[in-house]
Amino acid sequence: MLDHQPPHTGASPSGAGRARRRRRGLRIAAWSAAGVVLLGAAGAGYVYHRLDANIHSVDIDGALHGHRPAPLGNGSSDILVLGSDSRSGANREYGHDSGTARSDTAMIVHLAKGHRKATVVSIPRDTLVARPACTGPKGAAVPAASQAMFNSAYEVGGPVCAVKTVEQLTGLRMDHYVEVDFTGFKDLVNTLGGVPLTTTAAIHDPKSHLDLAAGTHKLDGEQALGLVRTRHGVGDGSDLGRIQLQQAFLKALMDRIGGLGLTTNPAKLFSVADTATRSVTTDTGLGSINKLMGLAQSLQHLHSGNVQMVTLPVRYDPADPNRVEPMPRQAAMVWAAMRADRPVPAAATKDSAASRTDTGRVVESGPAPTPAPKRP
Repeated sequence: MLDHQPPHTGASPSGAGRARRRRRGLRIAAWSAAGVVLLGAAGAGYVYHRLDANIHSVDIDGALHGHRPAPLGNGSSDILVLGSDSRSGANREYGHDSGTARSDTAMIVHLAKGHRKATVVSIPRDTLVARPACTGPKGAAVPAASQAMFNSAYEVGGPVCAVKTVEQLTGLRMDHYVEVDFTGFKDLVNTLGGVPLTTTAAIHDPKSHLDLAAGTHKLDGEQALGLVRTRHGVGDGSDLGRIQLQQAFLKALMDRIGGLGLTTNPAKLFSVADTATRSVTTDTGLGSINKLMGLAQSLQHLHSGNVQMVTLPVRYDPADPNRVEPMPRQAAMVWAAMRADRPVPAAATKDSAASRTDTGRVVESGPAPTPAPKRP
């Protein structure tokens, strides 16, 4: 500690000796400071270029030629977050690579003005939507479809078609786009040292390679991926139940990141940033480390308790119980709330098919509370 004094020995050094030692100490401090500054500058340059080179981005605005909803201009931001189910490259272990991918998970993250509160609206991948005309990955025209599964938009036209479909569905401009695949998700969870959470019931799903007893766990990347992908290990086996697990895990992930103290641990911060930038594809508006850091810094006061999680109000399609369709009046309430930068009212989701499943209750963020000692 700075105020600790060495024990007094009784010696009384001369003024000249003290001056020599003081000058020597000042020189050492000056050279040390100069070294730290020079090494820090070089290190910062290396870190900047490495992280910046990690990022892969897509010029969505350029591809859509400006034919998009106008920005809200009220200080809020809307970000489309997609989880890709690509089986190419390192993702081959999760199934046959058909050469295409779909959006396995889709969330619209609405950051309220000031970014201290947020609303996350999940879109079930089996939702039937009007998909607009898009351009395929090789430049071929893809015609519009009136009753297409939502996740097919990414399959036929990639990120640009996914954003275009969401903007047509919501009437809201997606200010940014973030995509992560299976391997990137696993790597991020592992770099964080796992994510603690508690399961109130056992979850066993051989298809997603998940086997969790009821209790407290620290999920590694493989287990976390199994949890957000499982449909058969808990609940009614529907995509709506899986979405609730994804939302519960997202809150646990936020708590984990917030509890690591990254701002005071440069080595850990770099490790997480390196993994995160290698794991995501963004729009060009987030396509640099400066822009991503700006977004991350704006979220430093956003806590999971201030995040509202909802699922797009849907009903089962009468012609196919394996598909759902948006409930027009209730969905309009959701988009209106986001446009007005307000929480989604309870009335918007009250009669939704998603409200009839309680799968999300199986997962609790963080470890189970320690029971208080019994009094004698």
